[in-house]
Amino acid sequence: ISGGAALPKEFAEFFFAVGLNMLEGYGLTESSPVLSVTRMTDMEIGTIGKPLNNVLIRFAPDGEILAKGPNVMKGYWNNPEATAEAIDNEGWLHTGDIGMMNERGNIIITDRKKNIFVSSGGKNIAPQPIENQLSQSRWIDQLLLIGEKRDFISALIVPNFEYMQEVARAKGIAFVNNRDLMEDDMVLKEIQRDIDNLLMNFSKFEKVRKFTLIEKPFTVDDGEMTPTLKIKRKVVEAKYQDLIEKMYEGLD
Repeated sequence: ISGGAALPKEFAEFFFAVGLNMLEGYGLTESSPVLSVTRMTDMEIGTIGKPLNNVLIRFAPDGEILAKGPNVMKGYWNNPEATAEAIDNEGWLHTGDIGMMNERGNIIITDRKKNIFVSSGGKNIAPQPIENQLSQSRWIDQLLLIGEKRDFISALIVPNFEYMQEVARAKGIAFVNNRDLMEDDMVLKEIQRDIDNLLMNFSKFEKVRKFTLIEKPFTVDDGEMTPTLKIKRKVVEAKYQDLIEKMYEGLD
């Protein structure tokens, strides 16, 4: 059983290929914690299955997943303001996740509501599917997409230096350190080519047009990641604001 974070599609496919059934569950601490799970009799990779039998699920106009059931909390301890924000007057828990239900009745999560970008052109962009797709690149170790109120999507990328060095040696590219490789034209072109190939089936406004390489990985100790290894978007954006702005210079 997988839970706590999205299960990458390729991981699920691998486990099934070697004969291990993977059930993917979804929920929040506020829902004790399970809301839905895939069923052995109705497996569909890329979904979190159907709601539990005693749980009701519906979707807000903006796609937010709302839940109701005996497992949903009564509220936050001594915090009526936070309770009112999380649970509406009809008793629906607002999960903060954006999703949809497909034709088979299985739920698909696209992103966290707070992570959704609204581009300068008014397009709503969910970064998580794009980031998940790009994480398949052998060139990329970590990345964070930028796009809120911007003309296009850009990315901060921590390269996979081990692979980068491997390719450089194979192609006879001289380098002294990782910084040399981060500034090499061939390396930059190869990374952009890989990005373009991976996002081939995404809409034009969802594609990464520019990126900047970062030498130091995002870490929990530096306050850039949560204990569950999720990147703190606002912290990283603030830390690398100058690099981000350079990717959008000359567009006004």
